[in-house]
This record gives sequence, C-alpha cells and structure tokens, in this order.
Amino acid sequence: MAQRQPARSIVTGGAGFIGSALVRLLLAETDREVLVIDKLTYAGVPESLKEAGLDPETLASSNPRLKFLKADICDLEAMDRAFAEFRPDDIFHLAAESHVDRSIDGPGEFIRTNIVGTASLLQAALGYFRGLDGEAKENFRFQHISTDEVYGTLGETGYFTESTPYSPHSPYSASKASSDHLVRAWHDTFGLPVLITNCSNNYGPYHFPEKLIPLVILNALEGKALPVYGKGANIRDWLFVEDHARALLAVNLRGRPGETYNVGGHNERTNLEVVKTICSILDSERPRAEGPYGDLITYVSDRPGHDLRYAIDPSKLVNDLGWKPVENFETGIRKTVRWYLDNEWWWRPIRSGRYSGARLGGAK
Repeated sequence: MAQRQPARSIVTGGAGFIGSALVRLLLAETDREVLVIDKLTYAGVPESLKEAGLDPETLASSNPRLKFLKADICDLEAMDRAFAEFRPDDIFHLAAESHVDRSIDGPGEFIRTNIVGTASLLQAALGYFRGLDGEAKENFRFQHISTDEVYGTLGETGYFTESTPYSPHSPYSASKASSDHLVRAWHDTFGLPVLITNCSNNYGPYHFPEKLIPLVILNALEGKALPVYGKGANIRDWLFVEDHARALLAVNLRGRPGETYNVGGHNERTNLEVVKTICSILDSERPRAEGPYGDLITYVSDRPGHDLRYAIDPSKLVNDLGWKPVENFETGIRKTVRWYLDNEWWWRPIRSGRYSGARLGGAK
C-alpha cells in the first residue's frame, strides 16, 4: 500500500508515557506539526515533553511544530474546535486511564475516559472527516492505540493474534475492549478510516512510577520493599516504548484502514524474572551498602483477576508493514534502569508528590 505523507497530527494523551515517546519521535524523525491534547491528570507529565520544546510550567512550546492543548477528550465542543482549528491529517488516540490496579479501586473514571471519551473523539473526528474532500479526505486516519489485555489470558503456550476473541477480565481491559469496539463501529457504520493497534506491556524512559518496572527501580534506589504479586509467576511480553512508537508510525504511514495490528517484541518474562533482572543491573550500576537489591523482594497477595500470561504474535505488523523491534529485553531494560539513574529531576517530584509507591487495587 502507498505510504501516506501527513503534515499535521493530533496526539491525545501526548504527555503520557507512550504518547510522549510518540511525540518525541514524530518531531525528531518527521516534518509534521503536532498538537498534543492532554487533560494532565496525575499520569500526564508535561516534563516528558521538555526535550521536545514544551515549557512544563506555561505549556508554551519553543518548537514551532509543537502545540499543546489542555483539554478533556470527553468535551465534544473542545474536540470539535481542536479539529477545526488545527485541521489534522490524522489523530493518534492514546488518551486513556491505563492502570489495572487503579481500575479496581475506581472503575468509573475508566468508563468515562476510555469509553465515553473515545466516543466523543470519534464524533468530533467524524464531523471533521465529513467536511473534507478529495485528497484530504482520502488521506485522513483515526488511529486508536489499545492493549493486549482486551484478549484476556493465555495458558502456557500460544499467542494473541488479531483474530483472538476478546475476553477482558479487569475494569481497565473491559473499558479498552469497549473503546476498540466503538472504533470499529465508527468505521463499519460511518466509513471513518480507522487503524487499531493492540500492544504488549511497554517499558522505558518517562514511565509513570506506579507501573512494575519503574516502581521496582525507584523502590530499590530508596531501599523500600520490592512488591511481587503472588509468586511472581505471571508472564508478560515486554516491549520497549521507543520500538512501540516506531510501530505506531509504521501503521500510520502504511496500515490499511479498518485493520488491526498487534505490537509485541517476543520478550516474555515472569514478573519475578523482571524484578530479579532489575536488581542485578542495579547491583552492578549502583551497589547497595546493605547488600544485594534482591534482598528487598517481598511477596504480596495477588491482584484480583490477575491474568496469567500475555504474549503477542506481531507477524502481521512485521510482514505487512516491515516493522521490527530494535531492542530486546536485555538491552532495553538496561537502558531503562540507566535512564532512571540519570534522570532524577523527572521522577523525584512525582515520588514526593503525586505517587509515592503505595500499593493500589488490593483485594477488598
């Protein structure tokens, strides 16, 4: 399929972990103008766009190709204005509540943002799309970024493919499954040209420290317990965030409207293996006077509804669009640990304010 040549992109959730990685990539490796739309909830960190030219205090940009709009995707009028004024060639929709544990404690916000917000954004995009004509209409894409958790859980063998039936088990994954279905419905019913990606677990720089890998790194550096759910036997397929961003760009440029593409790196590890790997790297990079970091590992009661194993088959993305990951888990996790060691300016204010590392989503 011919490669598109878009000039302007909206990125919702662009101050988040994956969104900010995508924005940095678009500005560094394409000529696009980018409008970031972000509500700046607790996990929206404008400092993640500092190297892209954003002033975290004023939200003004020194980069003429980057604009920032603080807005809620549930606000249809604001979304309509954003489309009308910026006139994008496409939209990458990453804005979402994304933490399983938080969805257990408070599912309502996940339903509002992930389902109602996606519906609002689809309506705004559809209204804008209907006003286009010619090449601009042919070129437009609504790209929805989702998760492998919509597929449920795997046994010891097998992989999720694009045809795997949906079977979500948490409020988070159910809300993302709902948003996926809405996106497909707007394509099938209204003809909106959509692209959907479902990715495995991401990790890397600028990852909000409620998630496993940054939580373990920062707890270890502060000499705190390293919590492992159950026996640590749950398996995840890990994907370096910059590889994910490149996959999103490949889908954006060459993907076929109406199609889904799974993004994964064939890097399966148990949670316990992940934690022990981080401890080993820290033992060599920043030895602890009190002894090995592994001594801090603490087993805690498992998360309710904790899926056993996720693993993605990315063959369609690799074969059809020519994507392949640059990092394997060994190289990516070492880069990640090194980044947190070198960038305390980014994570220290978060740890001392918005999220100190307390457990979320425990069984009631």
